[in-house]
Amino acid sequence: MGRQTLPQELIRAKRDGLALGRDAIRQLVAGIADGSLSDAQVGALAMAIFLRGMEAEETVALTEAIRDSGEVLAWPDLDLPGPVLDKHSTGGVGDLVSLVLGPWIAACGGHVPMVSGRGLGHTGGTLDKLEAIPGYSVTPDTATFRRLVKEVGVAIIGQTADLAPADSRLYAVRDVTATVESLPLIVSSILGKKLACGLDALVMDVKSGSGAFMPTAEKSRELAETIAEVASRAGTPTTALVTDMSQPLSPCAGNAIEVREALRLLGGEKRHGRLLAVTRDLAAELLLAGRLADSRDAALVRLDETLASGAAAERFARMVAGLGGPRDLLEDPGRYLPEAPVTRAVHATHPGRIEEIDTRALGLAVVALGGGRRAPGEAIDPAVGLSRIASLGEAVDAERPLALVHAASADDADRAARQVRDAIQVGDGPVTSLPLIHDIIRREAP
Repeated sequence: MGRQTLPQELIRAKRDGLALGRDAIRQLVAGIADGSLSDAQVGALAMAIFLRGMEAEETVALTEAIRDSGEVLAWPDLDLPGPVLDKHSTGGVGDLVSLVLGPWIAACGGHVPMVSGRGLGHTGGTLDKLEAIPGYSVTPDTATFRRLVKEVGVAIIGQTADLAPADSRLYAVRDVTATVESLPLIVSSILGKKLACGLDALVMDVKSGSGAFMPTAEKSRELAETIAEVASRAGTPTTALVTDMSQPLSPCAGNAIEVREALRLLGGEKRHGRLLAVTRDLAAELLLAGRLADSRDAALVRLDETLASGAAAERFARMVAGLGGPRDLLEDPGRYLPEAPVTRAVHATHPGRIEEIDTRALGLAVVALGGGRRAPGEAIDPAVGLSRIASLGEAVDAERPLALVHAASADDADRAARQVRDAIQVGDGPVTSLPLIHDIIRREAP
């Protein structure tokens, strides 16, 4: 395969079920990045991979080629006193883990250059949440980004044009050619961007349940195992946690609403709940992988100390200020975070306990309120969303609503209330909640 240079011949080989060599894959990815492959050829390649799959070596080679298609960040010249660590999630509803985990890891001695994305479908996006903070820039210059990673320990920004450019084009083509749901393409897209950040270790949060990207628990586990294996073989030790998304991770969904929830957790107002538990477990895995703790118990003690002392909150405040946001956000969030003009309690038609939640439907209700995009480039209303979402097994009645709707208008609130009632099933039977952590897969780099 290495002597063949015509891209159509390489596409033909994959179409016919043959494995592509490392050099062939690098040639194809270079053509995607520099535009020498036409959209038709990129689409044909994506479809061939979708239909024929890839062997493990091919997926590793594709991931490394996407990683290397643009700038690969390097940190030795900054003489960082701690490891470079990061986390990625496959997305969910009420999932604001990144807002808490990044500064929490920084307070423990790690350095987190977190390149995040926007909302996709029913899932919220970290960048959209942060842009609910007035002045916060998700596109700083490289010097500012690097300075904050060194001095503050964390900077959460958006993908730059120089970072894994092949992925941007390949994903855009996949989106319009019905080839998104391909494991090699999903894995290489996620990891190509993350590994371009020059990480010492990565933790993946792969969701499972009604609000997850993958359709079944088996598919979620397969994705977690593949990500951990491919990332480690590409040189980055990776731990993948399969976590529960059969209900929203936090009792709220919506951009400014979720920022408020993050501030409550960082500020010590909330010391329990699913969000804190999952974030704490993910953070502990990163401290272990980064050798900032020598045991899980030691990691948890360190995390608890930095949260209780306010050190994690202080890192968040410094990151926000360093990226253009207000310096007193922690002290006076109500001054800066927008609130929707209409707030309405949504009650069940009869009292009972929450038996089942269609988490994806709740996420789509937030999108319909204007809290997510129905078309690329659409403006988002950062104030809208849901709060006080009841959890599985919780009793609801005339006093305890299913949720509160935050809307721009009464009509929007009425529509969202109907969607919430349709998404949450209330009954009289006993309810067993699934464990928060379904599985943990650890892989060391070779």
